[in-house]
Amino acid sequence: MKLTNKDTFELILANISRHIKLEQSEIDYFISLLKSRKLKKKQYLLQAGDICRNEYFINKGCLRAYSTDDEGVDHILQLGIEGWWIGDMYSFLTGTAANYHIDALEDSEVLMIDKNSLEELYKTVPKFERFFRIIIQNAFVATQRRVIENLSEDAEERYLQFINRYPAFEQRVPQNQIASYLGITPESLSRIRRQLAAKK
Repeated sequence: MKLTNKDTFELILANISRHIKLEQSEIDYFISLLKSRKLKKKQYLLQAGDICRNEYFINKGCLRAYSTDDEGVDHILQLGIEGWWIGDMYSFLTGTAANYHIDALEDSEVLMIDKNSLEELYKTVPKFERFFRIIIQNAFVATQRRVIENLSEDAEERYLQFINRYPAFEQRVPQNQIASYLGITPESLSRIRRQLAAKK
């Protein structure tokens, strides 16, 4: 769906302006490349096995990226809310099948740009290469930090880091989804929360 409402772009332009400064003509060109998609709660944005053909910016709502093991257990790789980017970077860059699903935990809206449009954007407005390099670097750092925490911290420490780092998720993401993200059972998370509440 092509976009016309200026308010639609407010959040993504604020996200971009934290890293690069754009002229109005560059903003207009970037906006012309974007499409919008609305998702109902539980609706897939991407399914494992499909090719991720877009990078997605969450304009409204809450999404998760996850894999499902042979026993049907979901393992959440990423949670995202308004102002976050989400996608399967490996699939997007290589054109190979996605390894995980992305679906909506709430009614949501994403803005998206496909690979060809992104390459044209890099050529026409080279400063966007800097922007997306920063986004990818930040995602890599966050992933590396999460791996280190999972290896070195116990479940309670990981939960405390999570709610301190991402306070908005505590109110919006169901407890079983938070447990999946942390790599623990919902029962363990309930016990941790009870213990923390008793200490207050």
